[in-house]
Amino acid sequence: MSVSFEVRPPRAGDGIPEQDALRVRMARRVTAARLRYCGLDPLVDDAELIVSELVTNAIQHGNGTRVTFTMTVHDGFLRLAVHGETPGRPVVRAADDDAEYGRGLFLVDHLTTAHGGTWGTSDDGTTTWCNLAVPAGRP
Repeated sequence: MSVSFEVRPPRAGDGIPEQDALRVRMARRVTAARLRYCGLDPLVDDAELIVSELVTNAIQHGNGTRVTFTMTVHDGFLRLAVHGETPGRPVVRAADDDAEYGRGLFLVDHLTTAHGGTWGTSDDGTTTWCNLAVPAGRP
C-alpha cells in the first residue's frame, strides 16, 4: 500500500502548515486501518507513532513538494517507508529534558528495536524506513 501527497516546502522559522499536519494525521489513520484490516492490531500504536514521526520529518526537514508513505508486509516483517524529495541522512539526537523537539528518531529507533526490527535510510537518503517483526501467528 502506498500513499503520496503534496506538501508545502518549509520556510525558515515556520512550523508545519495545518494542511501538512492533516497529512500526518491521515498517514496515522491509514496505518491503523490497514494494520487492523490485516489482523496486525498489536502493531497499531507503535506503527502509528513511527509513521507520524517519519512523515513529520519528511515534511519538516525536506524541501520538496511531495511525500510518499509505503507500508508492506513481507517475510514476517512490516515495512514502513517514507520518501521525501530531499537527500540527507537523519540523525538520532539526544534531546535535552526540556526540549520540545528532537526525540522523533530516538522513538523510531527504540520502537523498531523493541519489535525486533531495524531502521535506516536509502543510499541517497531520500527514504527513511523501518522493519518491525510481525508477531508470531499473524499474517
